Amino acid sequence: MAERSEGVPSSPLPGRFPTLHSKIGVPPLPTWAIPRPRQTERLYRGALGPLTVVTGPAGSGKSALVLLWAHTGRVPGPLAWISCDSGDELPGVFWPCVLEALRHAGVDVTAAGAAPVRGDALDYVFLARLAAGLGTRSTPVVLVLDDFHPAAGSVVAEGVAYLLKQAGAALRLVAVSRRDPPLPLHRSRLVGELAEIRMDDLAFDDRETAALLGQHGVSLSRPSVCALRERTEGWAAGLRLAAMSMAGHRDPEGFVRQFTGDDQAVASYLLEEVLDTQSADMRRLMLATSVPERVNAELATALVGRATGRLFSSMVERNAFFRPLGHGWYRCHQMLVTFLRLRLRHETPGLAGELQRKAATWFSEQGLLTEAVRSAAEAGDWLFASRLIVHQLAIGQALGLTDDRHTAELFRHMPHRVVTRSAARHEPEPALLRAAAALSHGDTAACEEALGHAERALAQLSDADGEHSATIRLTHAVITIQRTRTSDVPAAVKAANAVQVCFGEVSPEMLAARPELKALVLSTRGGDELRGGRLKAAETTLLAGLSAATAVGNTGLRRDCLEDLALLQALRGRFRAAAEFAAKAEHPTLAARSRPDRSGAAVLVAKGWVDLADDRLDAAECELSRAETALQSSPDPFVRAVRALVLSLTSIAEGRRDRALRTLASSREPAPVPWLAQRLDAAEREAHLTRPRPAGGFRTAGDRTRADTEAPQVLGTLSGRELDVLVHLAEMMTTEEIAAELYLSVNTVKTHLKSVYRKLAVTRRTAAVRRAREMRLL
Repeated sequence: MAERSEGVPSSPLPGRFPTLHSKIGVPPLPTWAIPRPRQTERLYRGALGPLTVVTGPAGSGKSALVLLWAHTGRVPGPLAWISCDSGDELPGVFWPCVLEALRHAGVDVTAAGAAPVRGDALDYVFLARLAAGLGTRSTPVVLVLDDFHPAAGSVVAEGVAYLLKQAGAALRLVAVSRRDPPLPLHRSRLVGELAEIRMDDLAFDDRETAALLGQHGVSLSRPSVCALRERTEGWAAGLRLAAMSMAGHRDPEGFVRQFTGDDQAVASYLLEEVLDTQSADMRRLMLATSVPERVNAELATALVGRATGRLFSSMVERNAFFRPLGHGWYRCHQMLVTFLRLRLRHETPGLAGELQRKAATWFSEQGLLTEAVRSAAEAGDWLFASRLIVHQLAIGQALGLTDDRHTAELFRHMPHRVVTRSAARHEPEPALLRAAAALSHGDTAACEEALGHAERALAQLSDADGEHSATIRLTHAVITIQRTRTSDVPAAVKAANAVQVCFGEVSPEMLAARPELKALVLSTRGGDELRGGRLKAAETTLLAGLSAATAVGNTGLRRDCLEDLALLQALRGRFRAAAEFAAKAEHPTLAARSRPDRSGAAVLVAKGWVDLADDRLDAAECELSRAETALQSSPDPFVRAVRALVLSLTSIAEGRRDRALRTLASSREPAPVPWLAQRLDAAEREAHLTRPRPAGGFRTAGDRTRADTEAPQVLGTLSGRELDVLVHLAEMMTTEEIAAELYLSVNTVKTHLKSVYRKLAVTRRTAAVRRAREMRLL
């Protein structure tokens, strides 16, 4: 506890204030106080300046924290403490308390004279004398005003502000309140003379939560402690009420899972400390604004009308349970929200749904689609919620094409009767949203059922409905793409073409806001162009799809485009580019796969081809083996045929003609596309021309017969790939032609040529061919 100056006795209070002695002096530290060294250190540093405010809602631990600090002894001077209440806001009560608290702390206030008793005006003479008396001290005085709630512009508020200004460095004021006290906070903040401790700073962390529970004999696992702390947002009263309820509970872990603002102990506390202290209009405003997740003044007015809506600024300023989110938006503490919604249902059944519908309409008019949909769904107006998604082309949110993960979950809970009844009335929107939500969670059976309902309703639509009809047909086609793009490529391409047609029937502004749809269509069409052998067009389309997928943050579509681009570049012989795209496709940020993502076989085949081009045959075999495993779980005939091509080329490079021919034979079922079949035919012709490699490589000097003693010697063993290069060199092919024929990069061919020249001890092509023929290598 703060030390007091010696030699200055405490004087009794005047007789006309017999109860004030209980309001001054530092209260004893409760036995249940949890040590909070980080926060008390902040208070110590704050008290080195003129003004510190500690604000938080009821039960947030404001006073307990300041008490902890006061009892640490780390106070920069005598500590005067006043426990205020509503009656202390009268000047005739407040200032005598201030003088007595200072005397109690050992501060000589004789120079101040008698405290003012009038309450209609400031007594500047008294305040100036008090400030001057404090200024004569060698150490500053710390004055704590606990539960300090004077009205803005009141005589007490203006008097404290005046004293703070006149006393300067001689006074360190600590104001503890449920809301910002009416002091010059903005000016003090601007000049760096304000320390602030607010609700987020008062919130308990996991360690403090566990310590509080331990006081009540409650022991929880670390995840449960964290869950309880998150559910209460570290609110001290909520944590202590939970601990009291859990004491002796047979299943404390289960209690945590069920603990919310509707717990009886919490509800009683909030009712008494928060709701019942409000006026009737303020109470109505608090109940109504608990419906949306966030609220501003305009939304509050839409919910309760202009007259009551005018109280909004007062509500958020006077109640620390409301946290500012910026730009005029506020969020209420989640436990208070739960309690207020419960009270709303109890006091006015049916009003919550009406308020949700009002909120949905207001959010929709403001272009806040996600919140409009959530409010409509919570109101039970599923048709309105579905139409908002469909006619704003936001189906990507329900399919998981964007970073919104809540819309799909929302529509999974849509009652089945809503789908069937709407479809019977030729309203396909709810069925489409149910299908999308099911698809995003891998429930193909539910998706198919919902699509059946949607398609029966779609059959009754007329093109005369214009953009309304176009958005419905576009939504259906987008769902079809997502459903078939990994299992039925032709169906997905057909749906993508349908989407492209619909793009021309809706507003460009709406399309510009939905890049995820463009990314899906481009990815699908690019994959189709790749399979059709239109490699240049595929590259352009896939690069555009990659850009759109990156813009919207869709990792699945981005990975699909990168995988196809890697395979495309390998098919074109651009192995460095193929390696770069493959590396990006396998970046850790894109590694996780979920339905309906592809298996990743395409990128493995591309990597295997890159290894083959660089003559890393063992690495190529490994990648192709992994690709085969991936294709077993997610078949793709095109990728399987390309894998067979690369595996046959690898076998040819290894001199394993028989395996190459077997691989090529198995690649004919099902029949590959014509252009790929031509490449397989070329590989088969090369396999027939391949000579098996001897197990020991080429002959060494010790293996030569007498007849060979005069023949030129090989300075090193030629590898299988080097011999392939030598064979094509004898056919007078250029370096570029050899690279294309052997599916190698030009640089790799040049490297092999240098090695061949060195081993044959020659410097020119013609000499290398002649020397190889002399040595019977050709």
